[in-house]
Amino acid sequence: MELNNDYLESVKKQFEYYKMLGEKTFSQLSDEQLFIQLNEESNSIATIVKHLWGNMLSRWTDFLTSDGEKEWRRRDAEFDNDIADRNELLEKWNAGWDCLFDALNSLTVNDLTKEIFIRNQGHSVCEAINRQLAHYPYHIGQIVFIGKLICNDKWTSLSIPKGNSKEYNAEKFSKPKHKQHFTDEYINKKN
Repeated sequence: MELNNDYLESVKKQFEYYKMLGEKTFSQLSDEQLFIQLNEESNSIATIVKHLWGNMLSRWTDFLTSDGEKEWRRRDAEFDNDIADRNELLEKWNAGWDCLFDALNSLTVNDLTKEIFIRNQGHSVCEAINRQLAHYPYHIGQIVFIGKLICNDKWTSLSIPKGNSKEYNAEKFSKPKHKQHFTDEYINKKN
């Protein structure tokens, strides 16, 4: 694959899509539900957000010039369930994503093959981006799953609702073949 701006644009859209999934989950939950810890070994949605925030700030601050595991990061403290309220949760959520998108928006195609380090392990910029593009959706999947468990039958599907695949596919195949990023229809619905 030739590395070009299509890669950077695709990555940004995929990150935006997963950010949106988290936000659509938050919107279906009460303030109290964001802090439910299902058992001793699980994390609340708020704790997962705190971990994502810490990881994003560490990985994306000075992305091209310093190790992605910053000395100031306190990873273990990210798993303390101590966010005060929805406002603090959303502040951390947005600060993490802002840091990520600021870094991505500063990159050029020429940066993609540069080497950066995470815990002294070398990665091309492309590999480092892909690493986070696997990590964040893993945790956002947890957020969505917890939200579905809590909401139960009041949950509003974030994708194709159960039993609607046939209608969804019929609508898709009724249109001519075209090039479009898969996230465009979801992101555009948000705006």
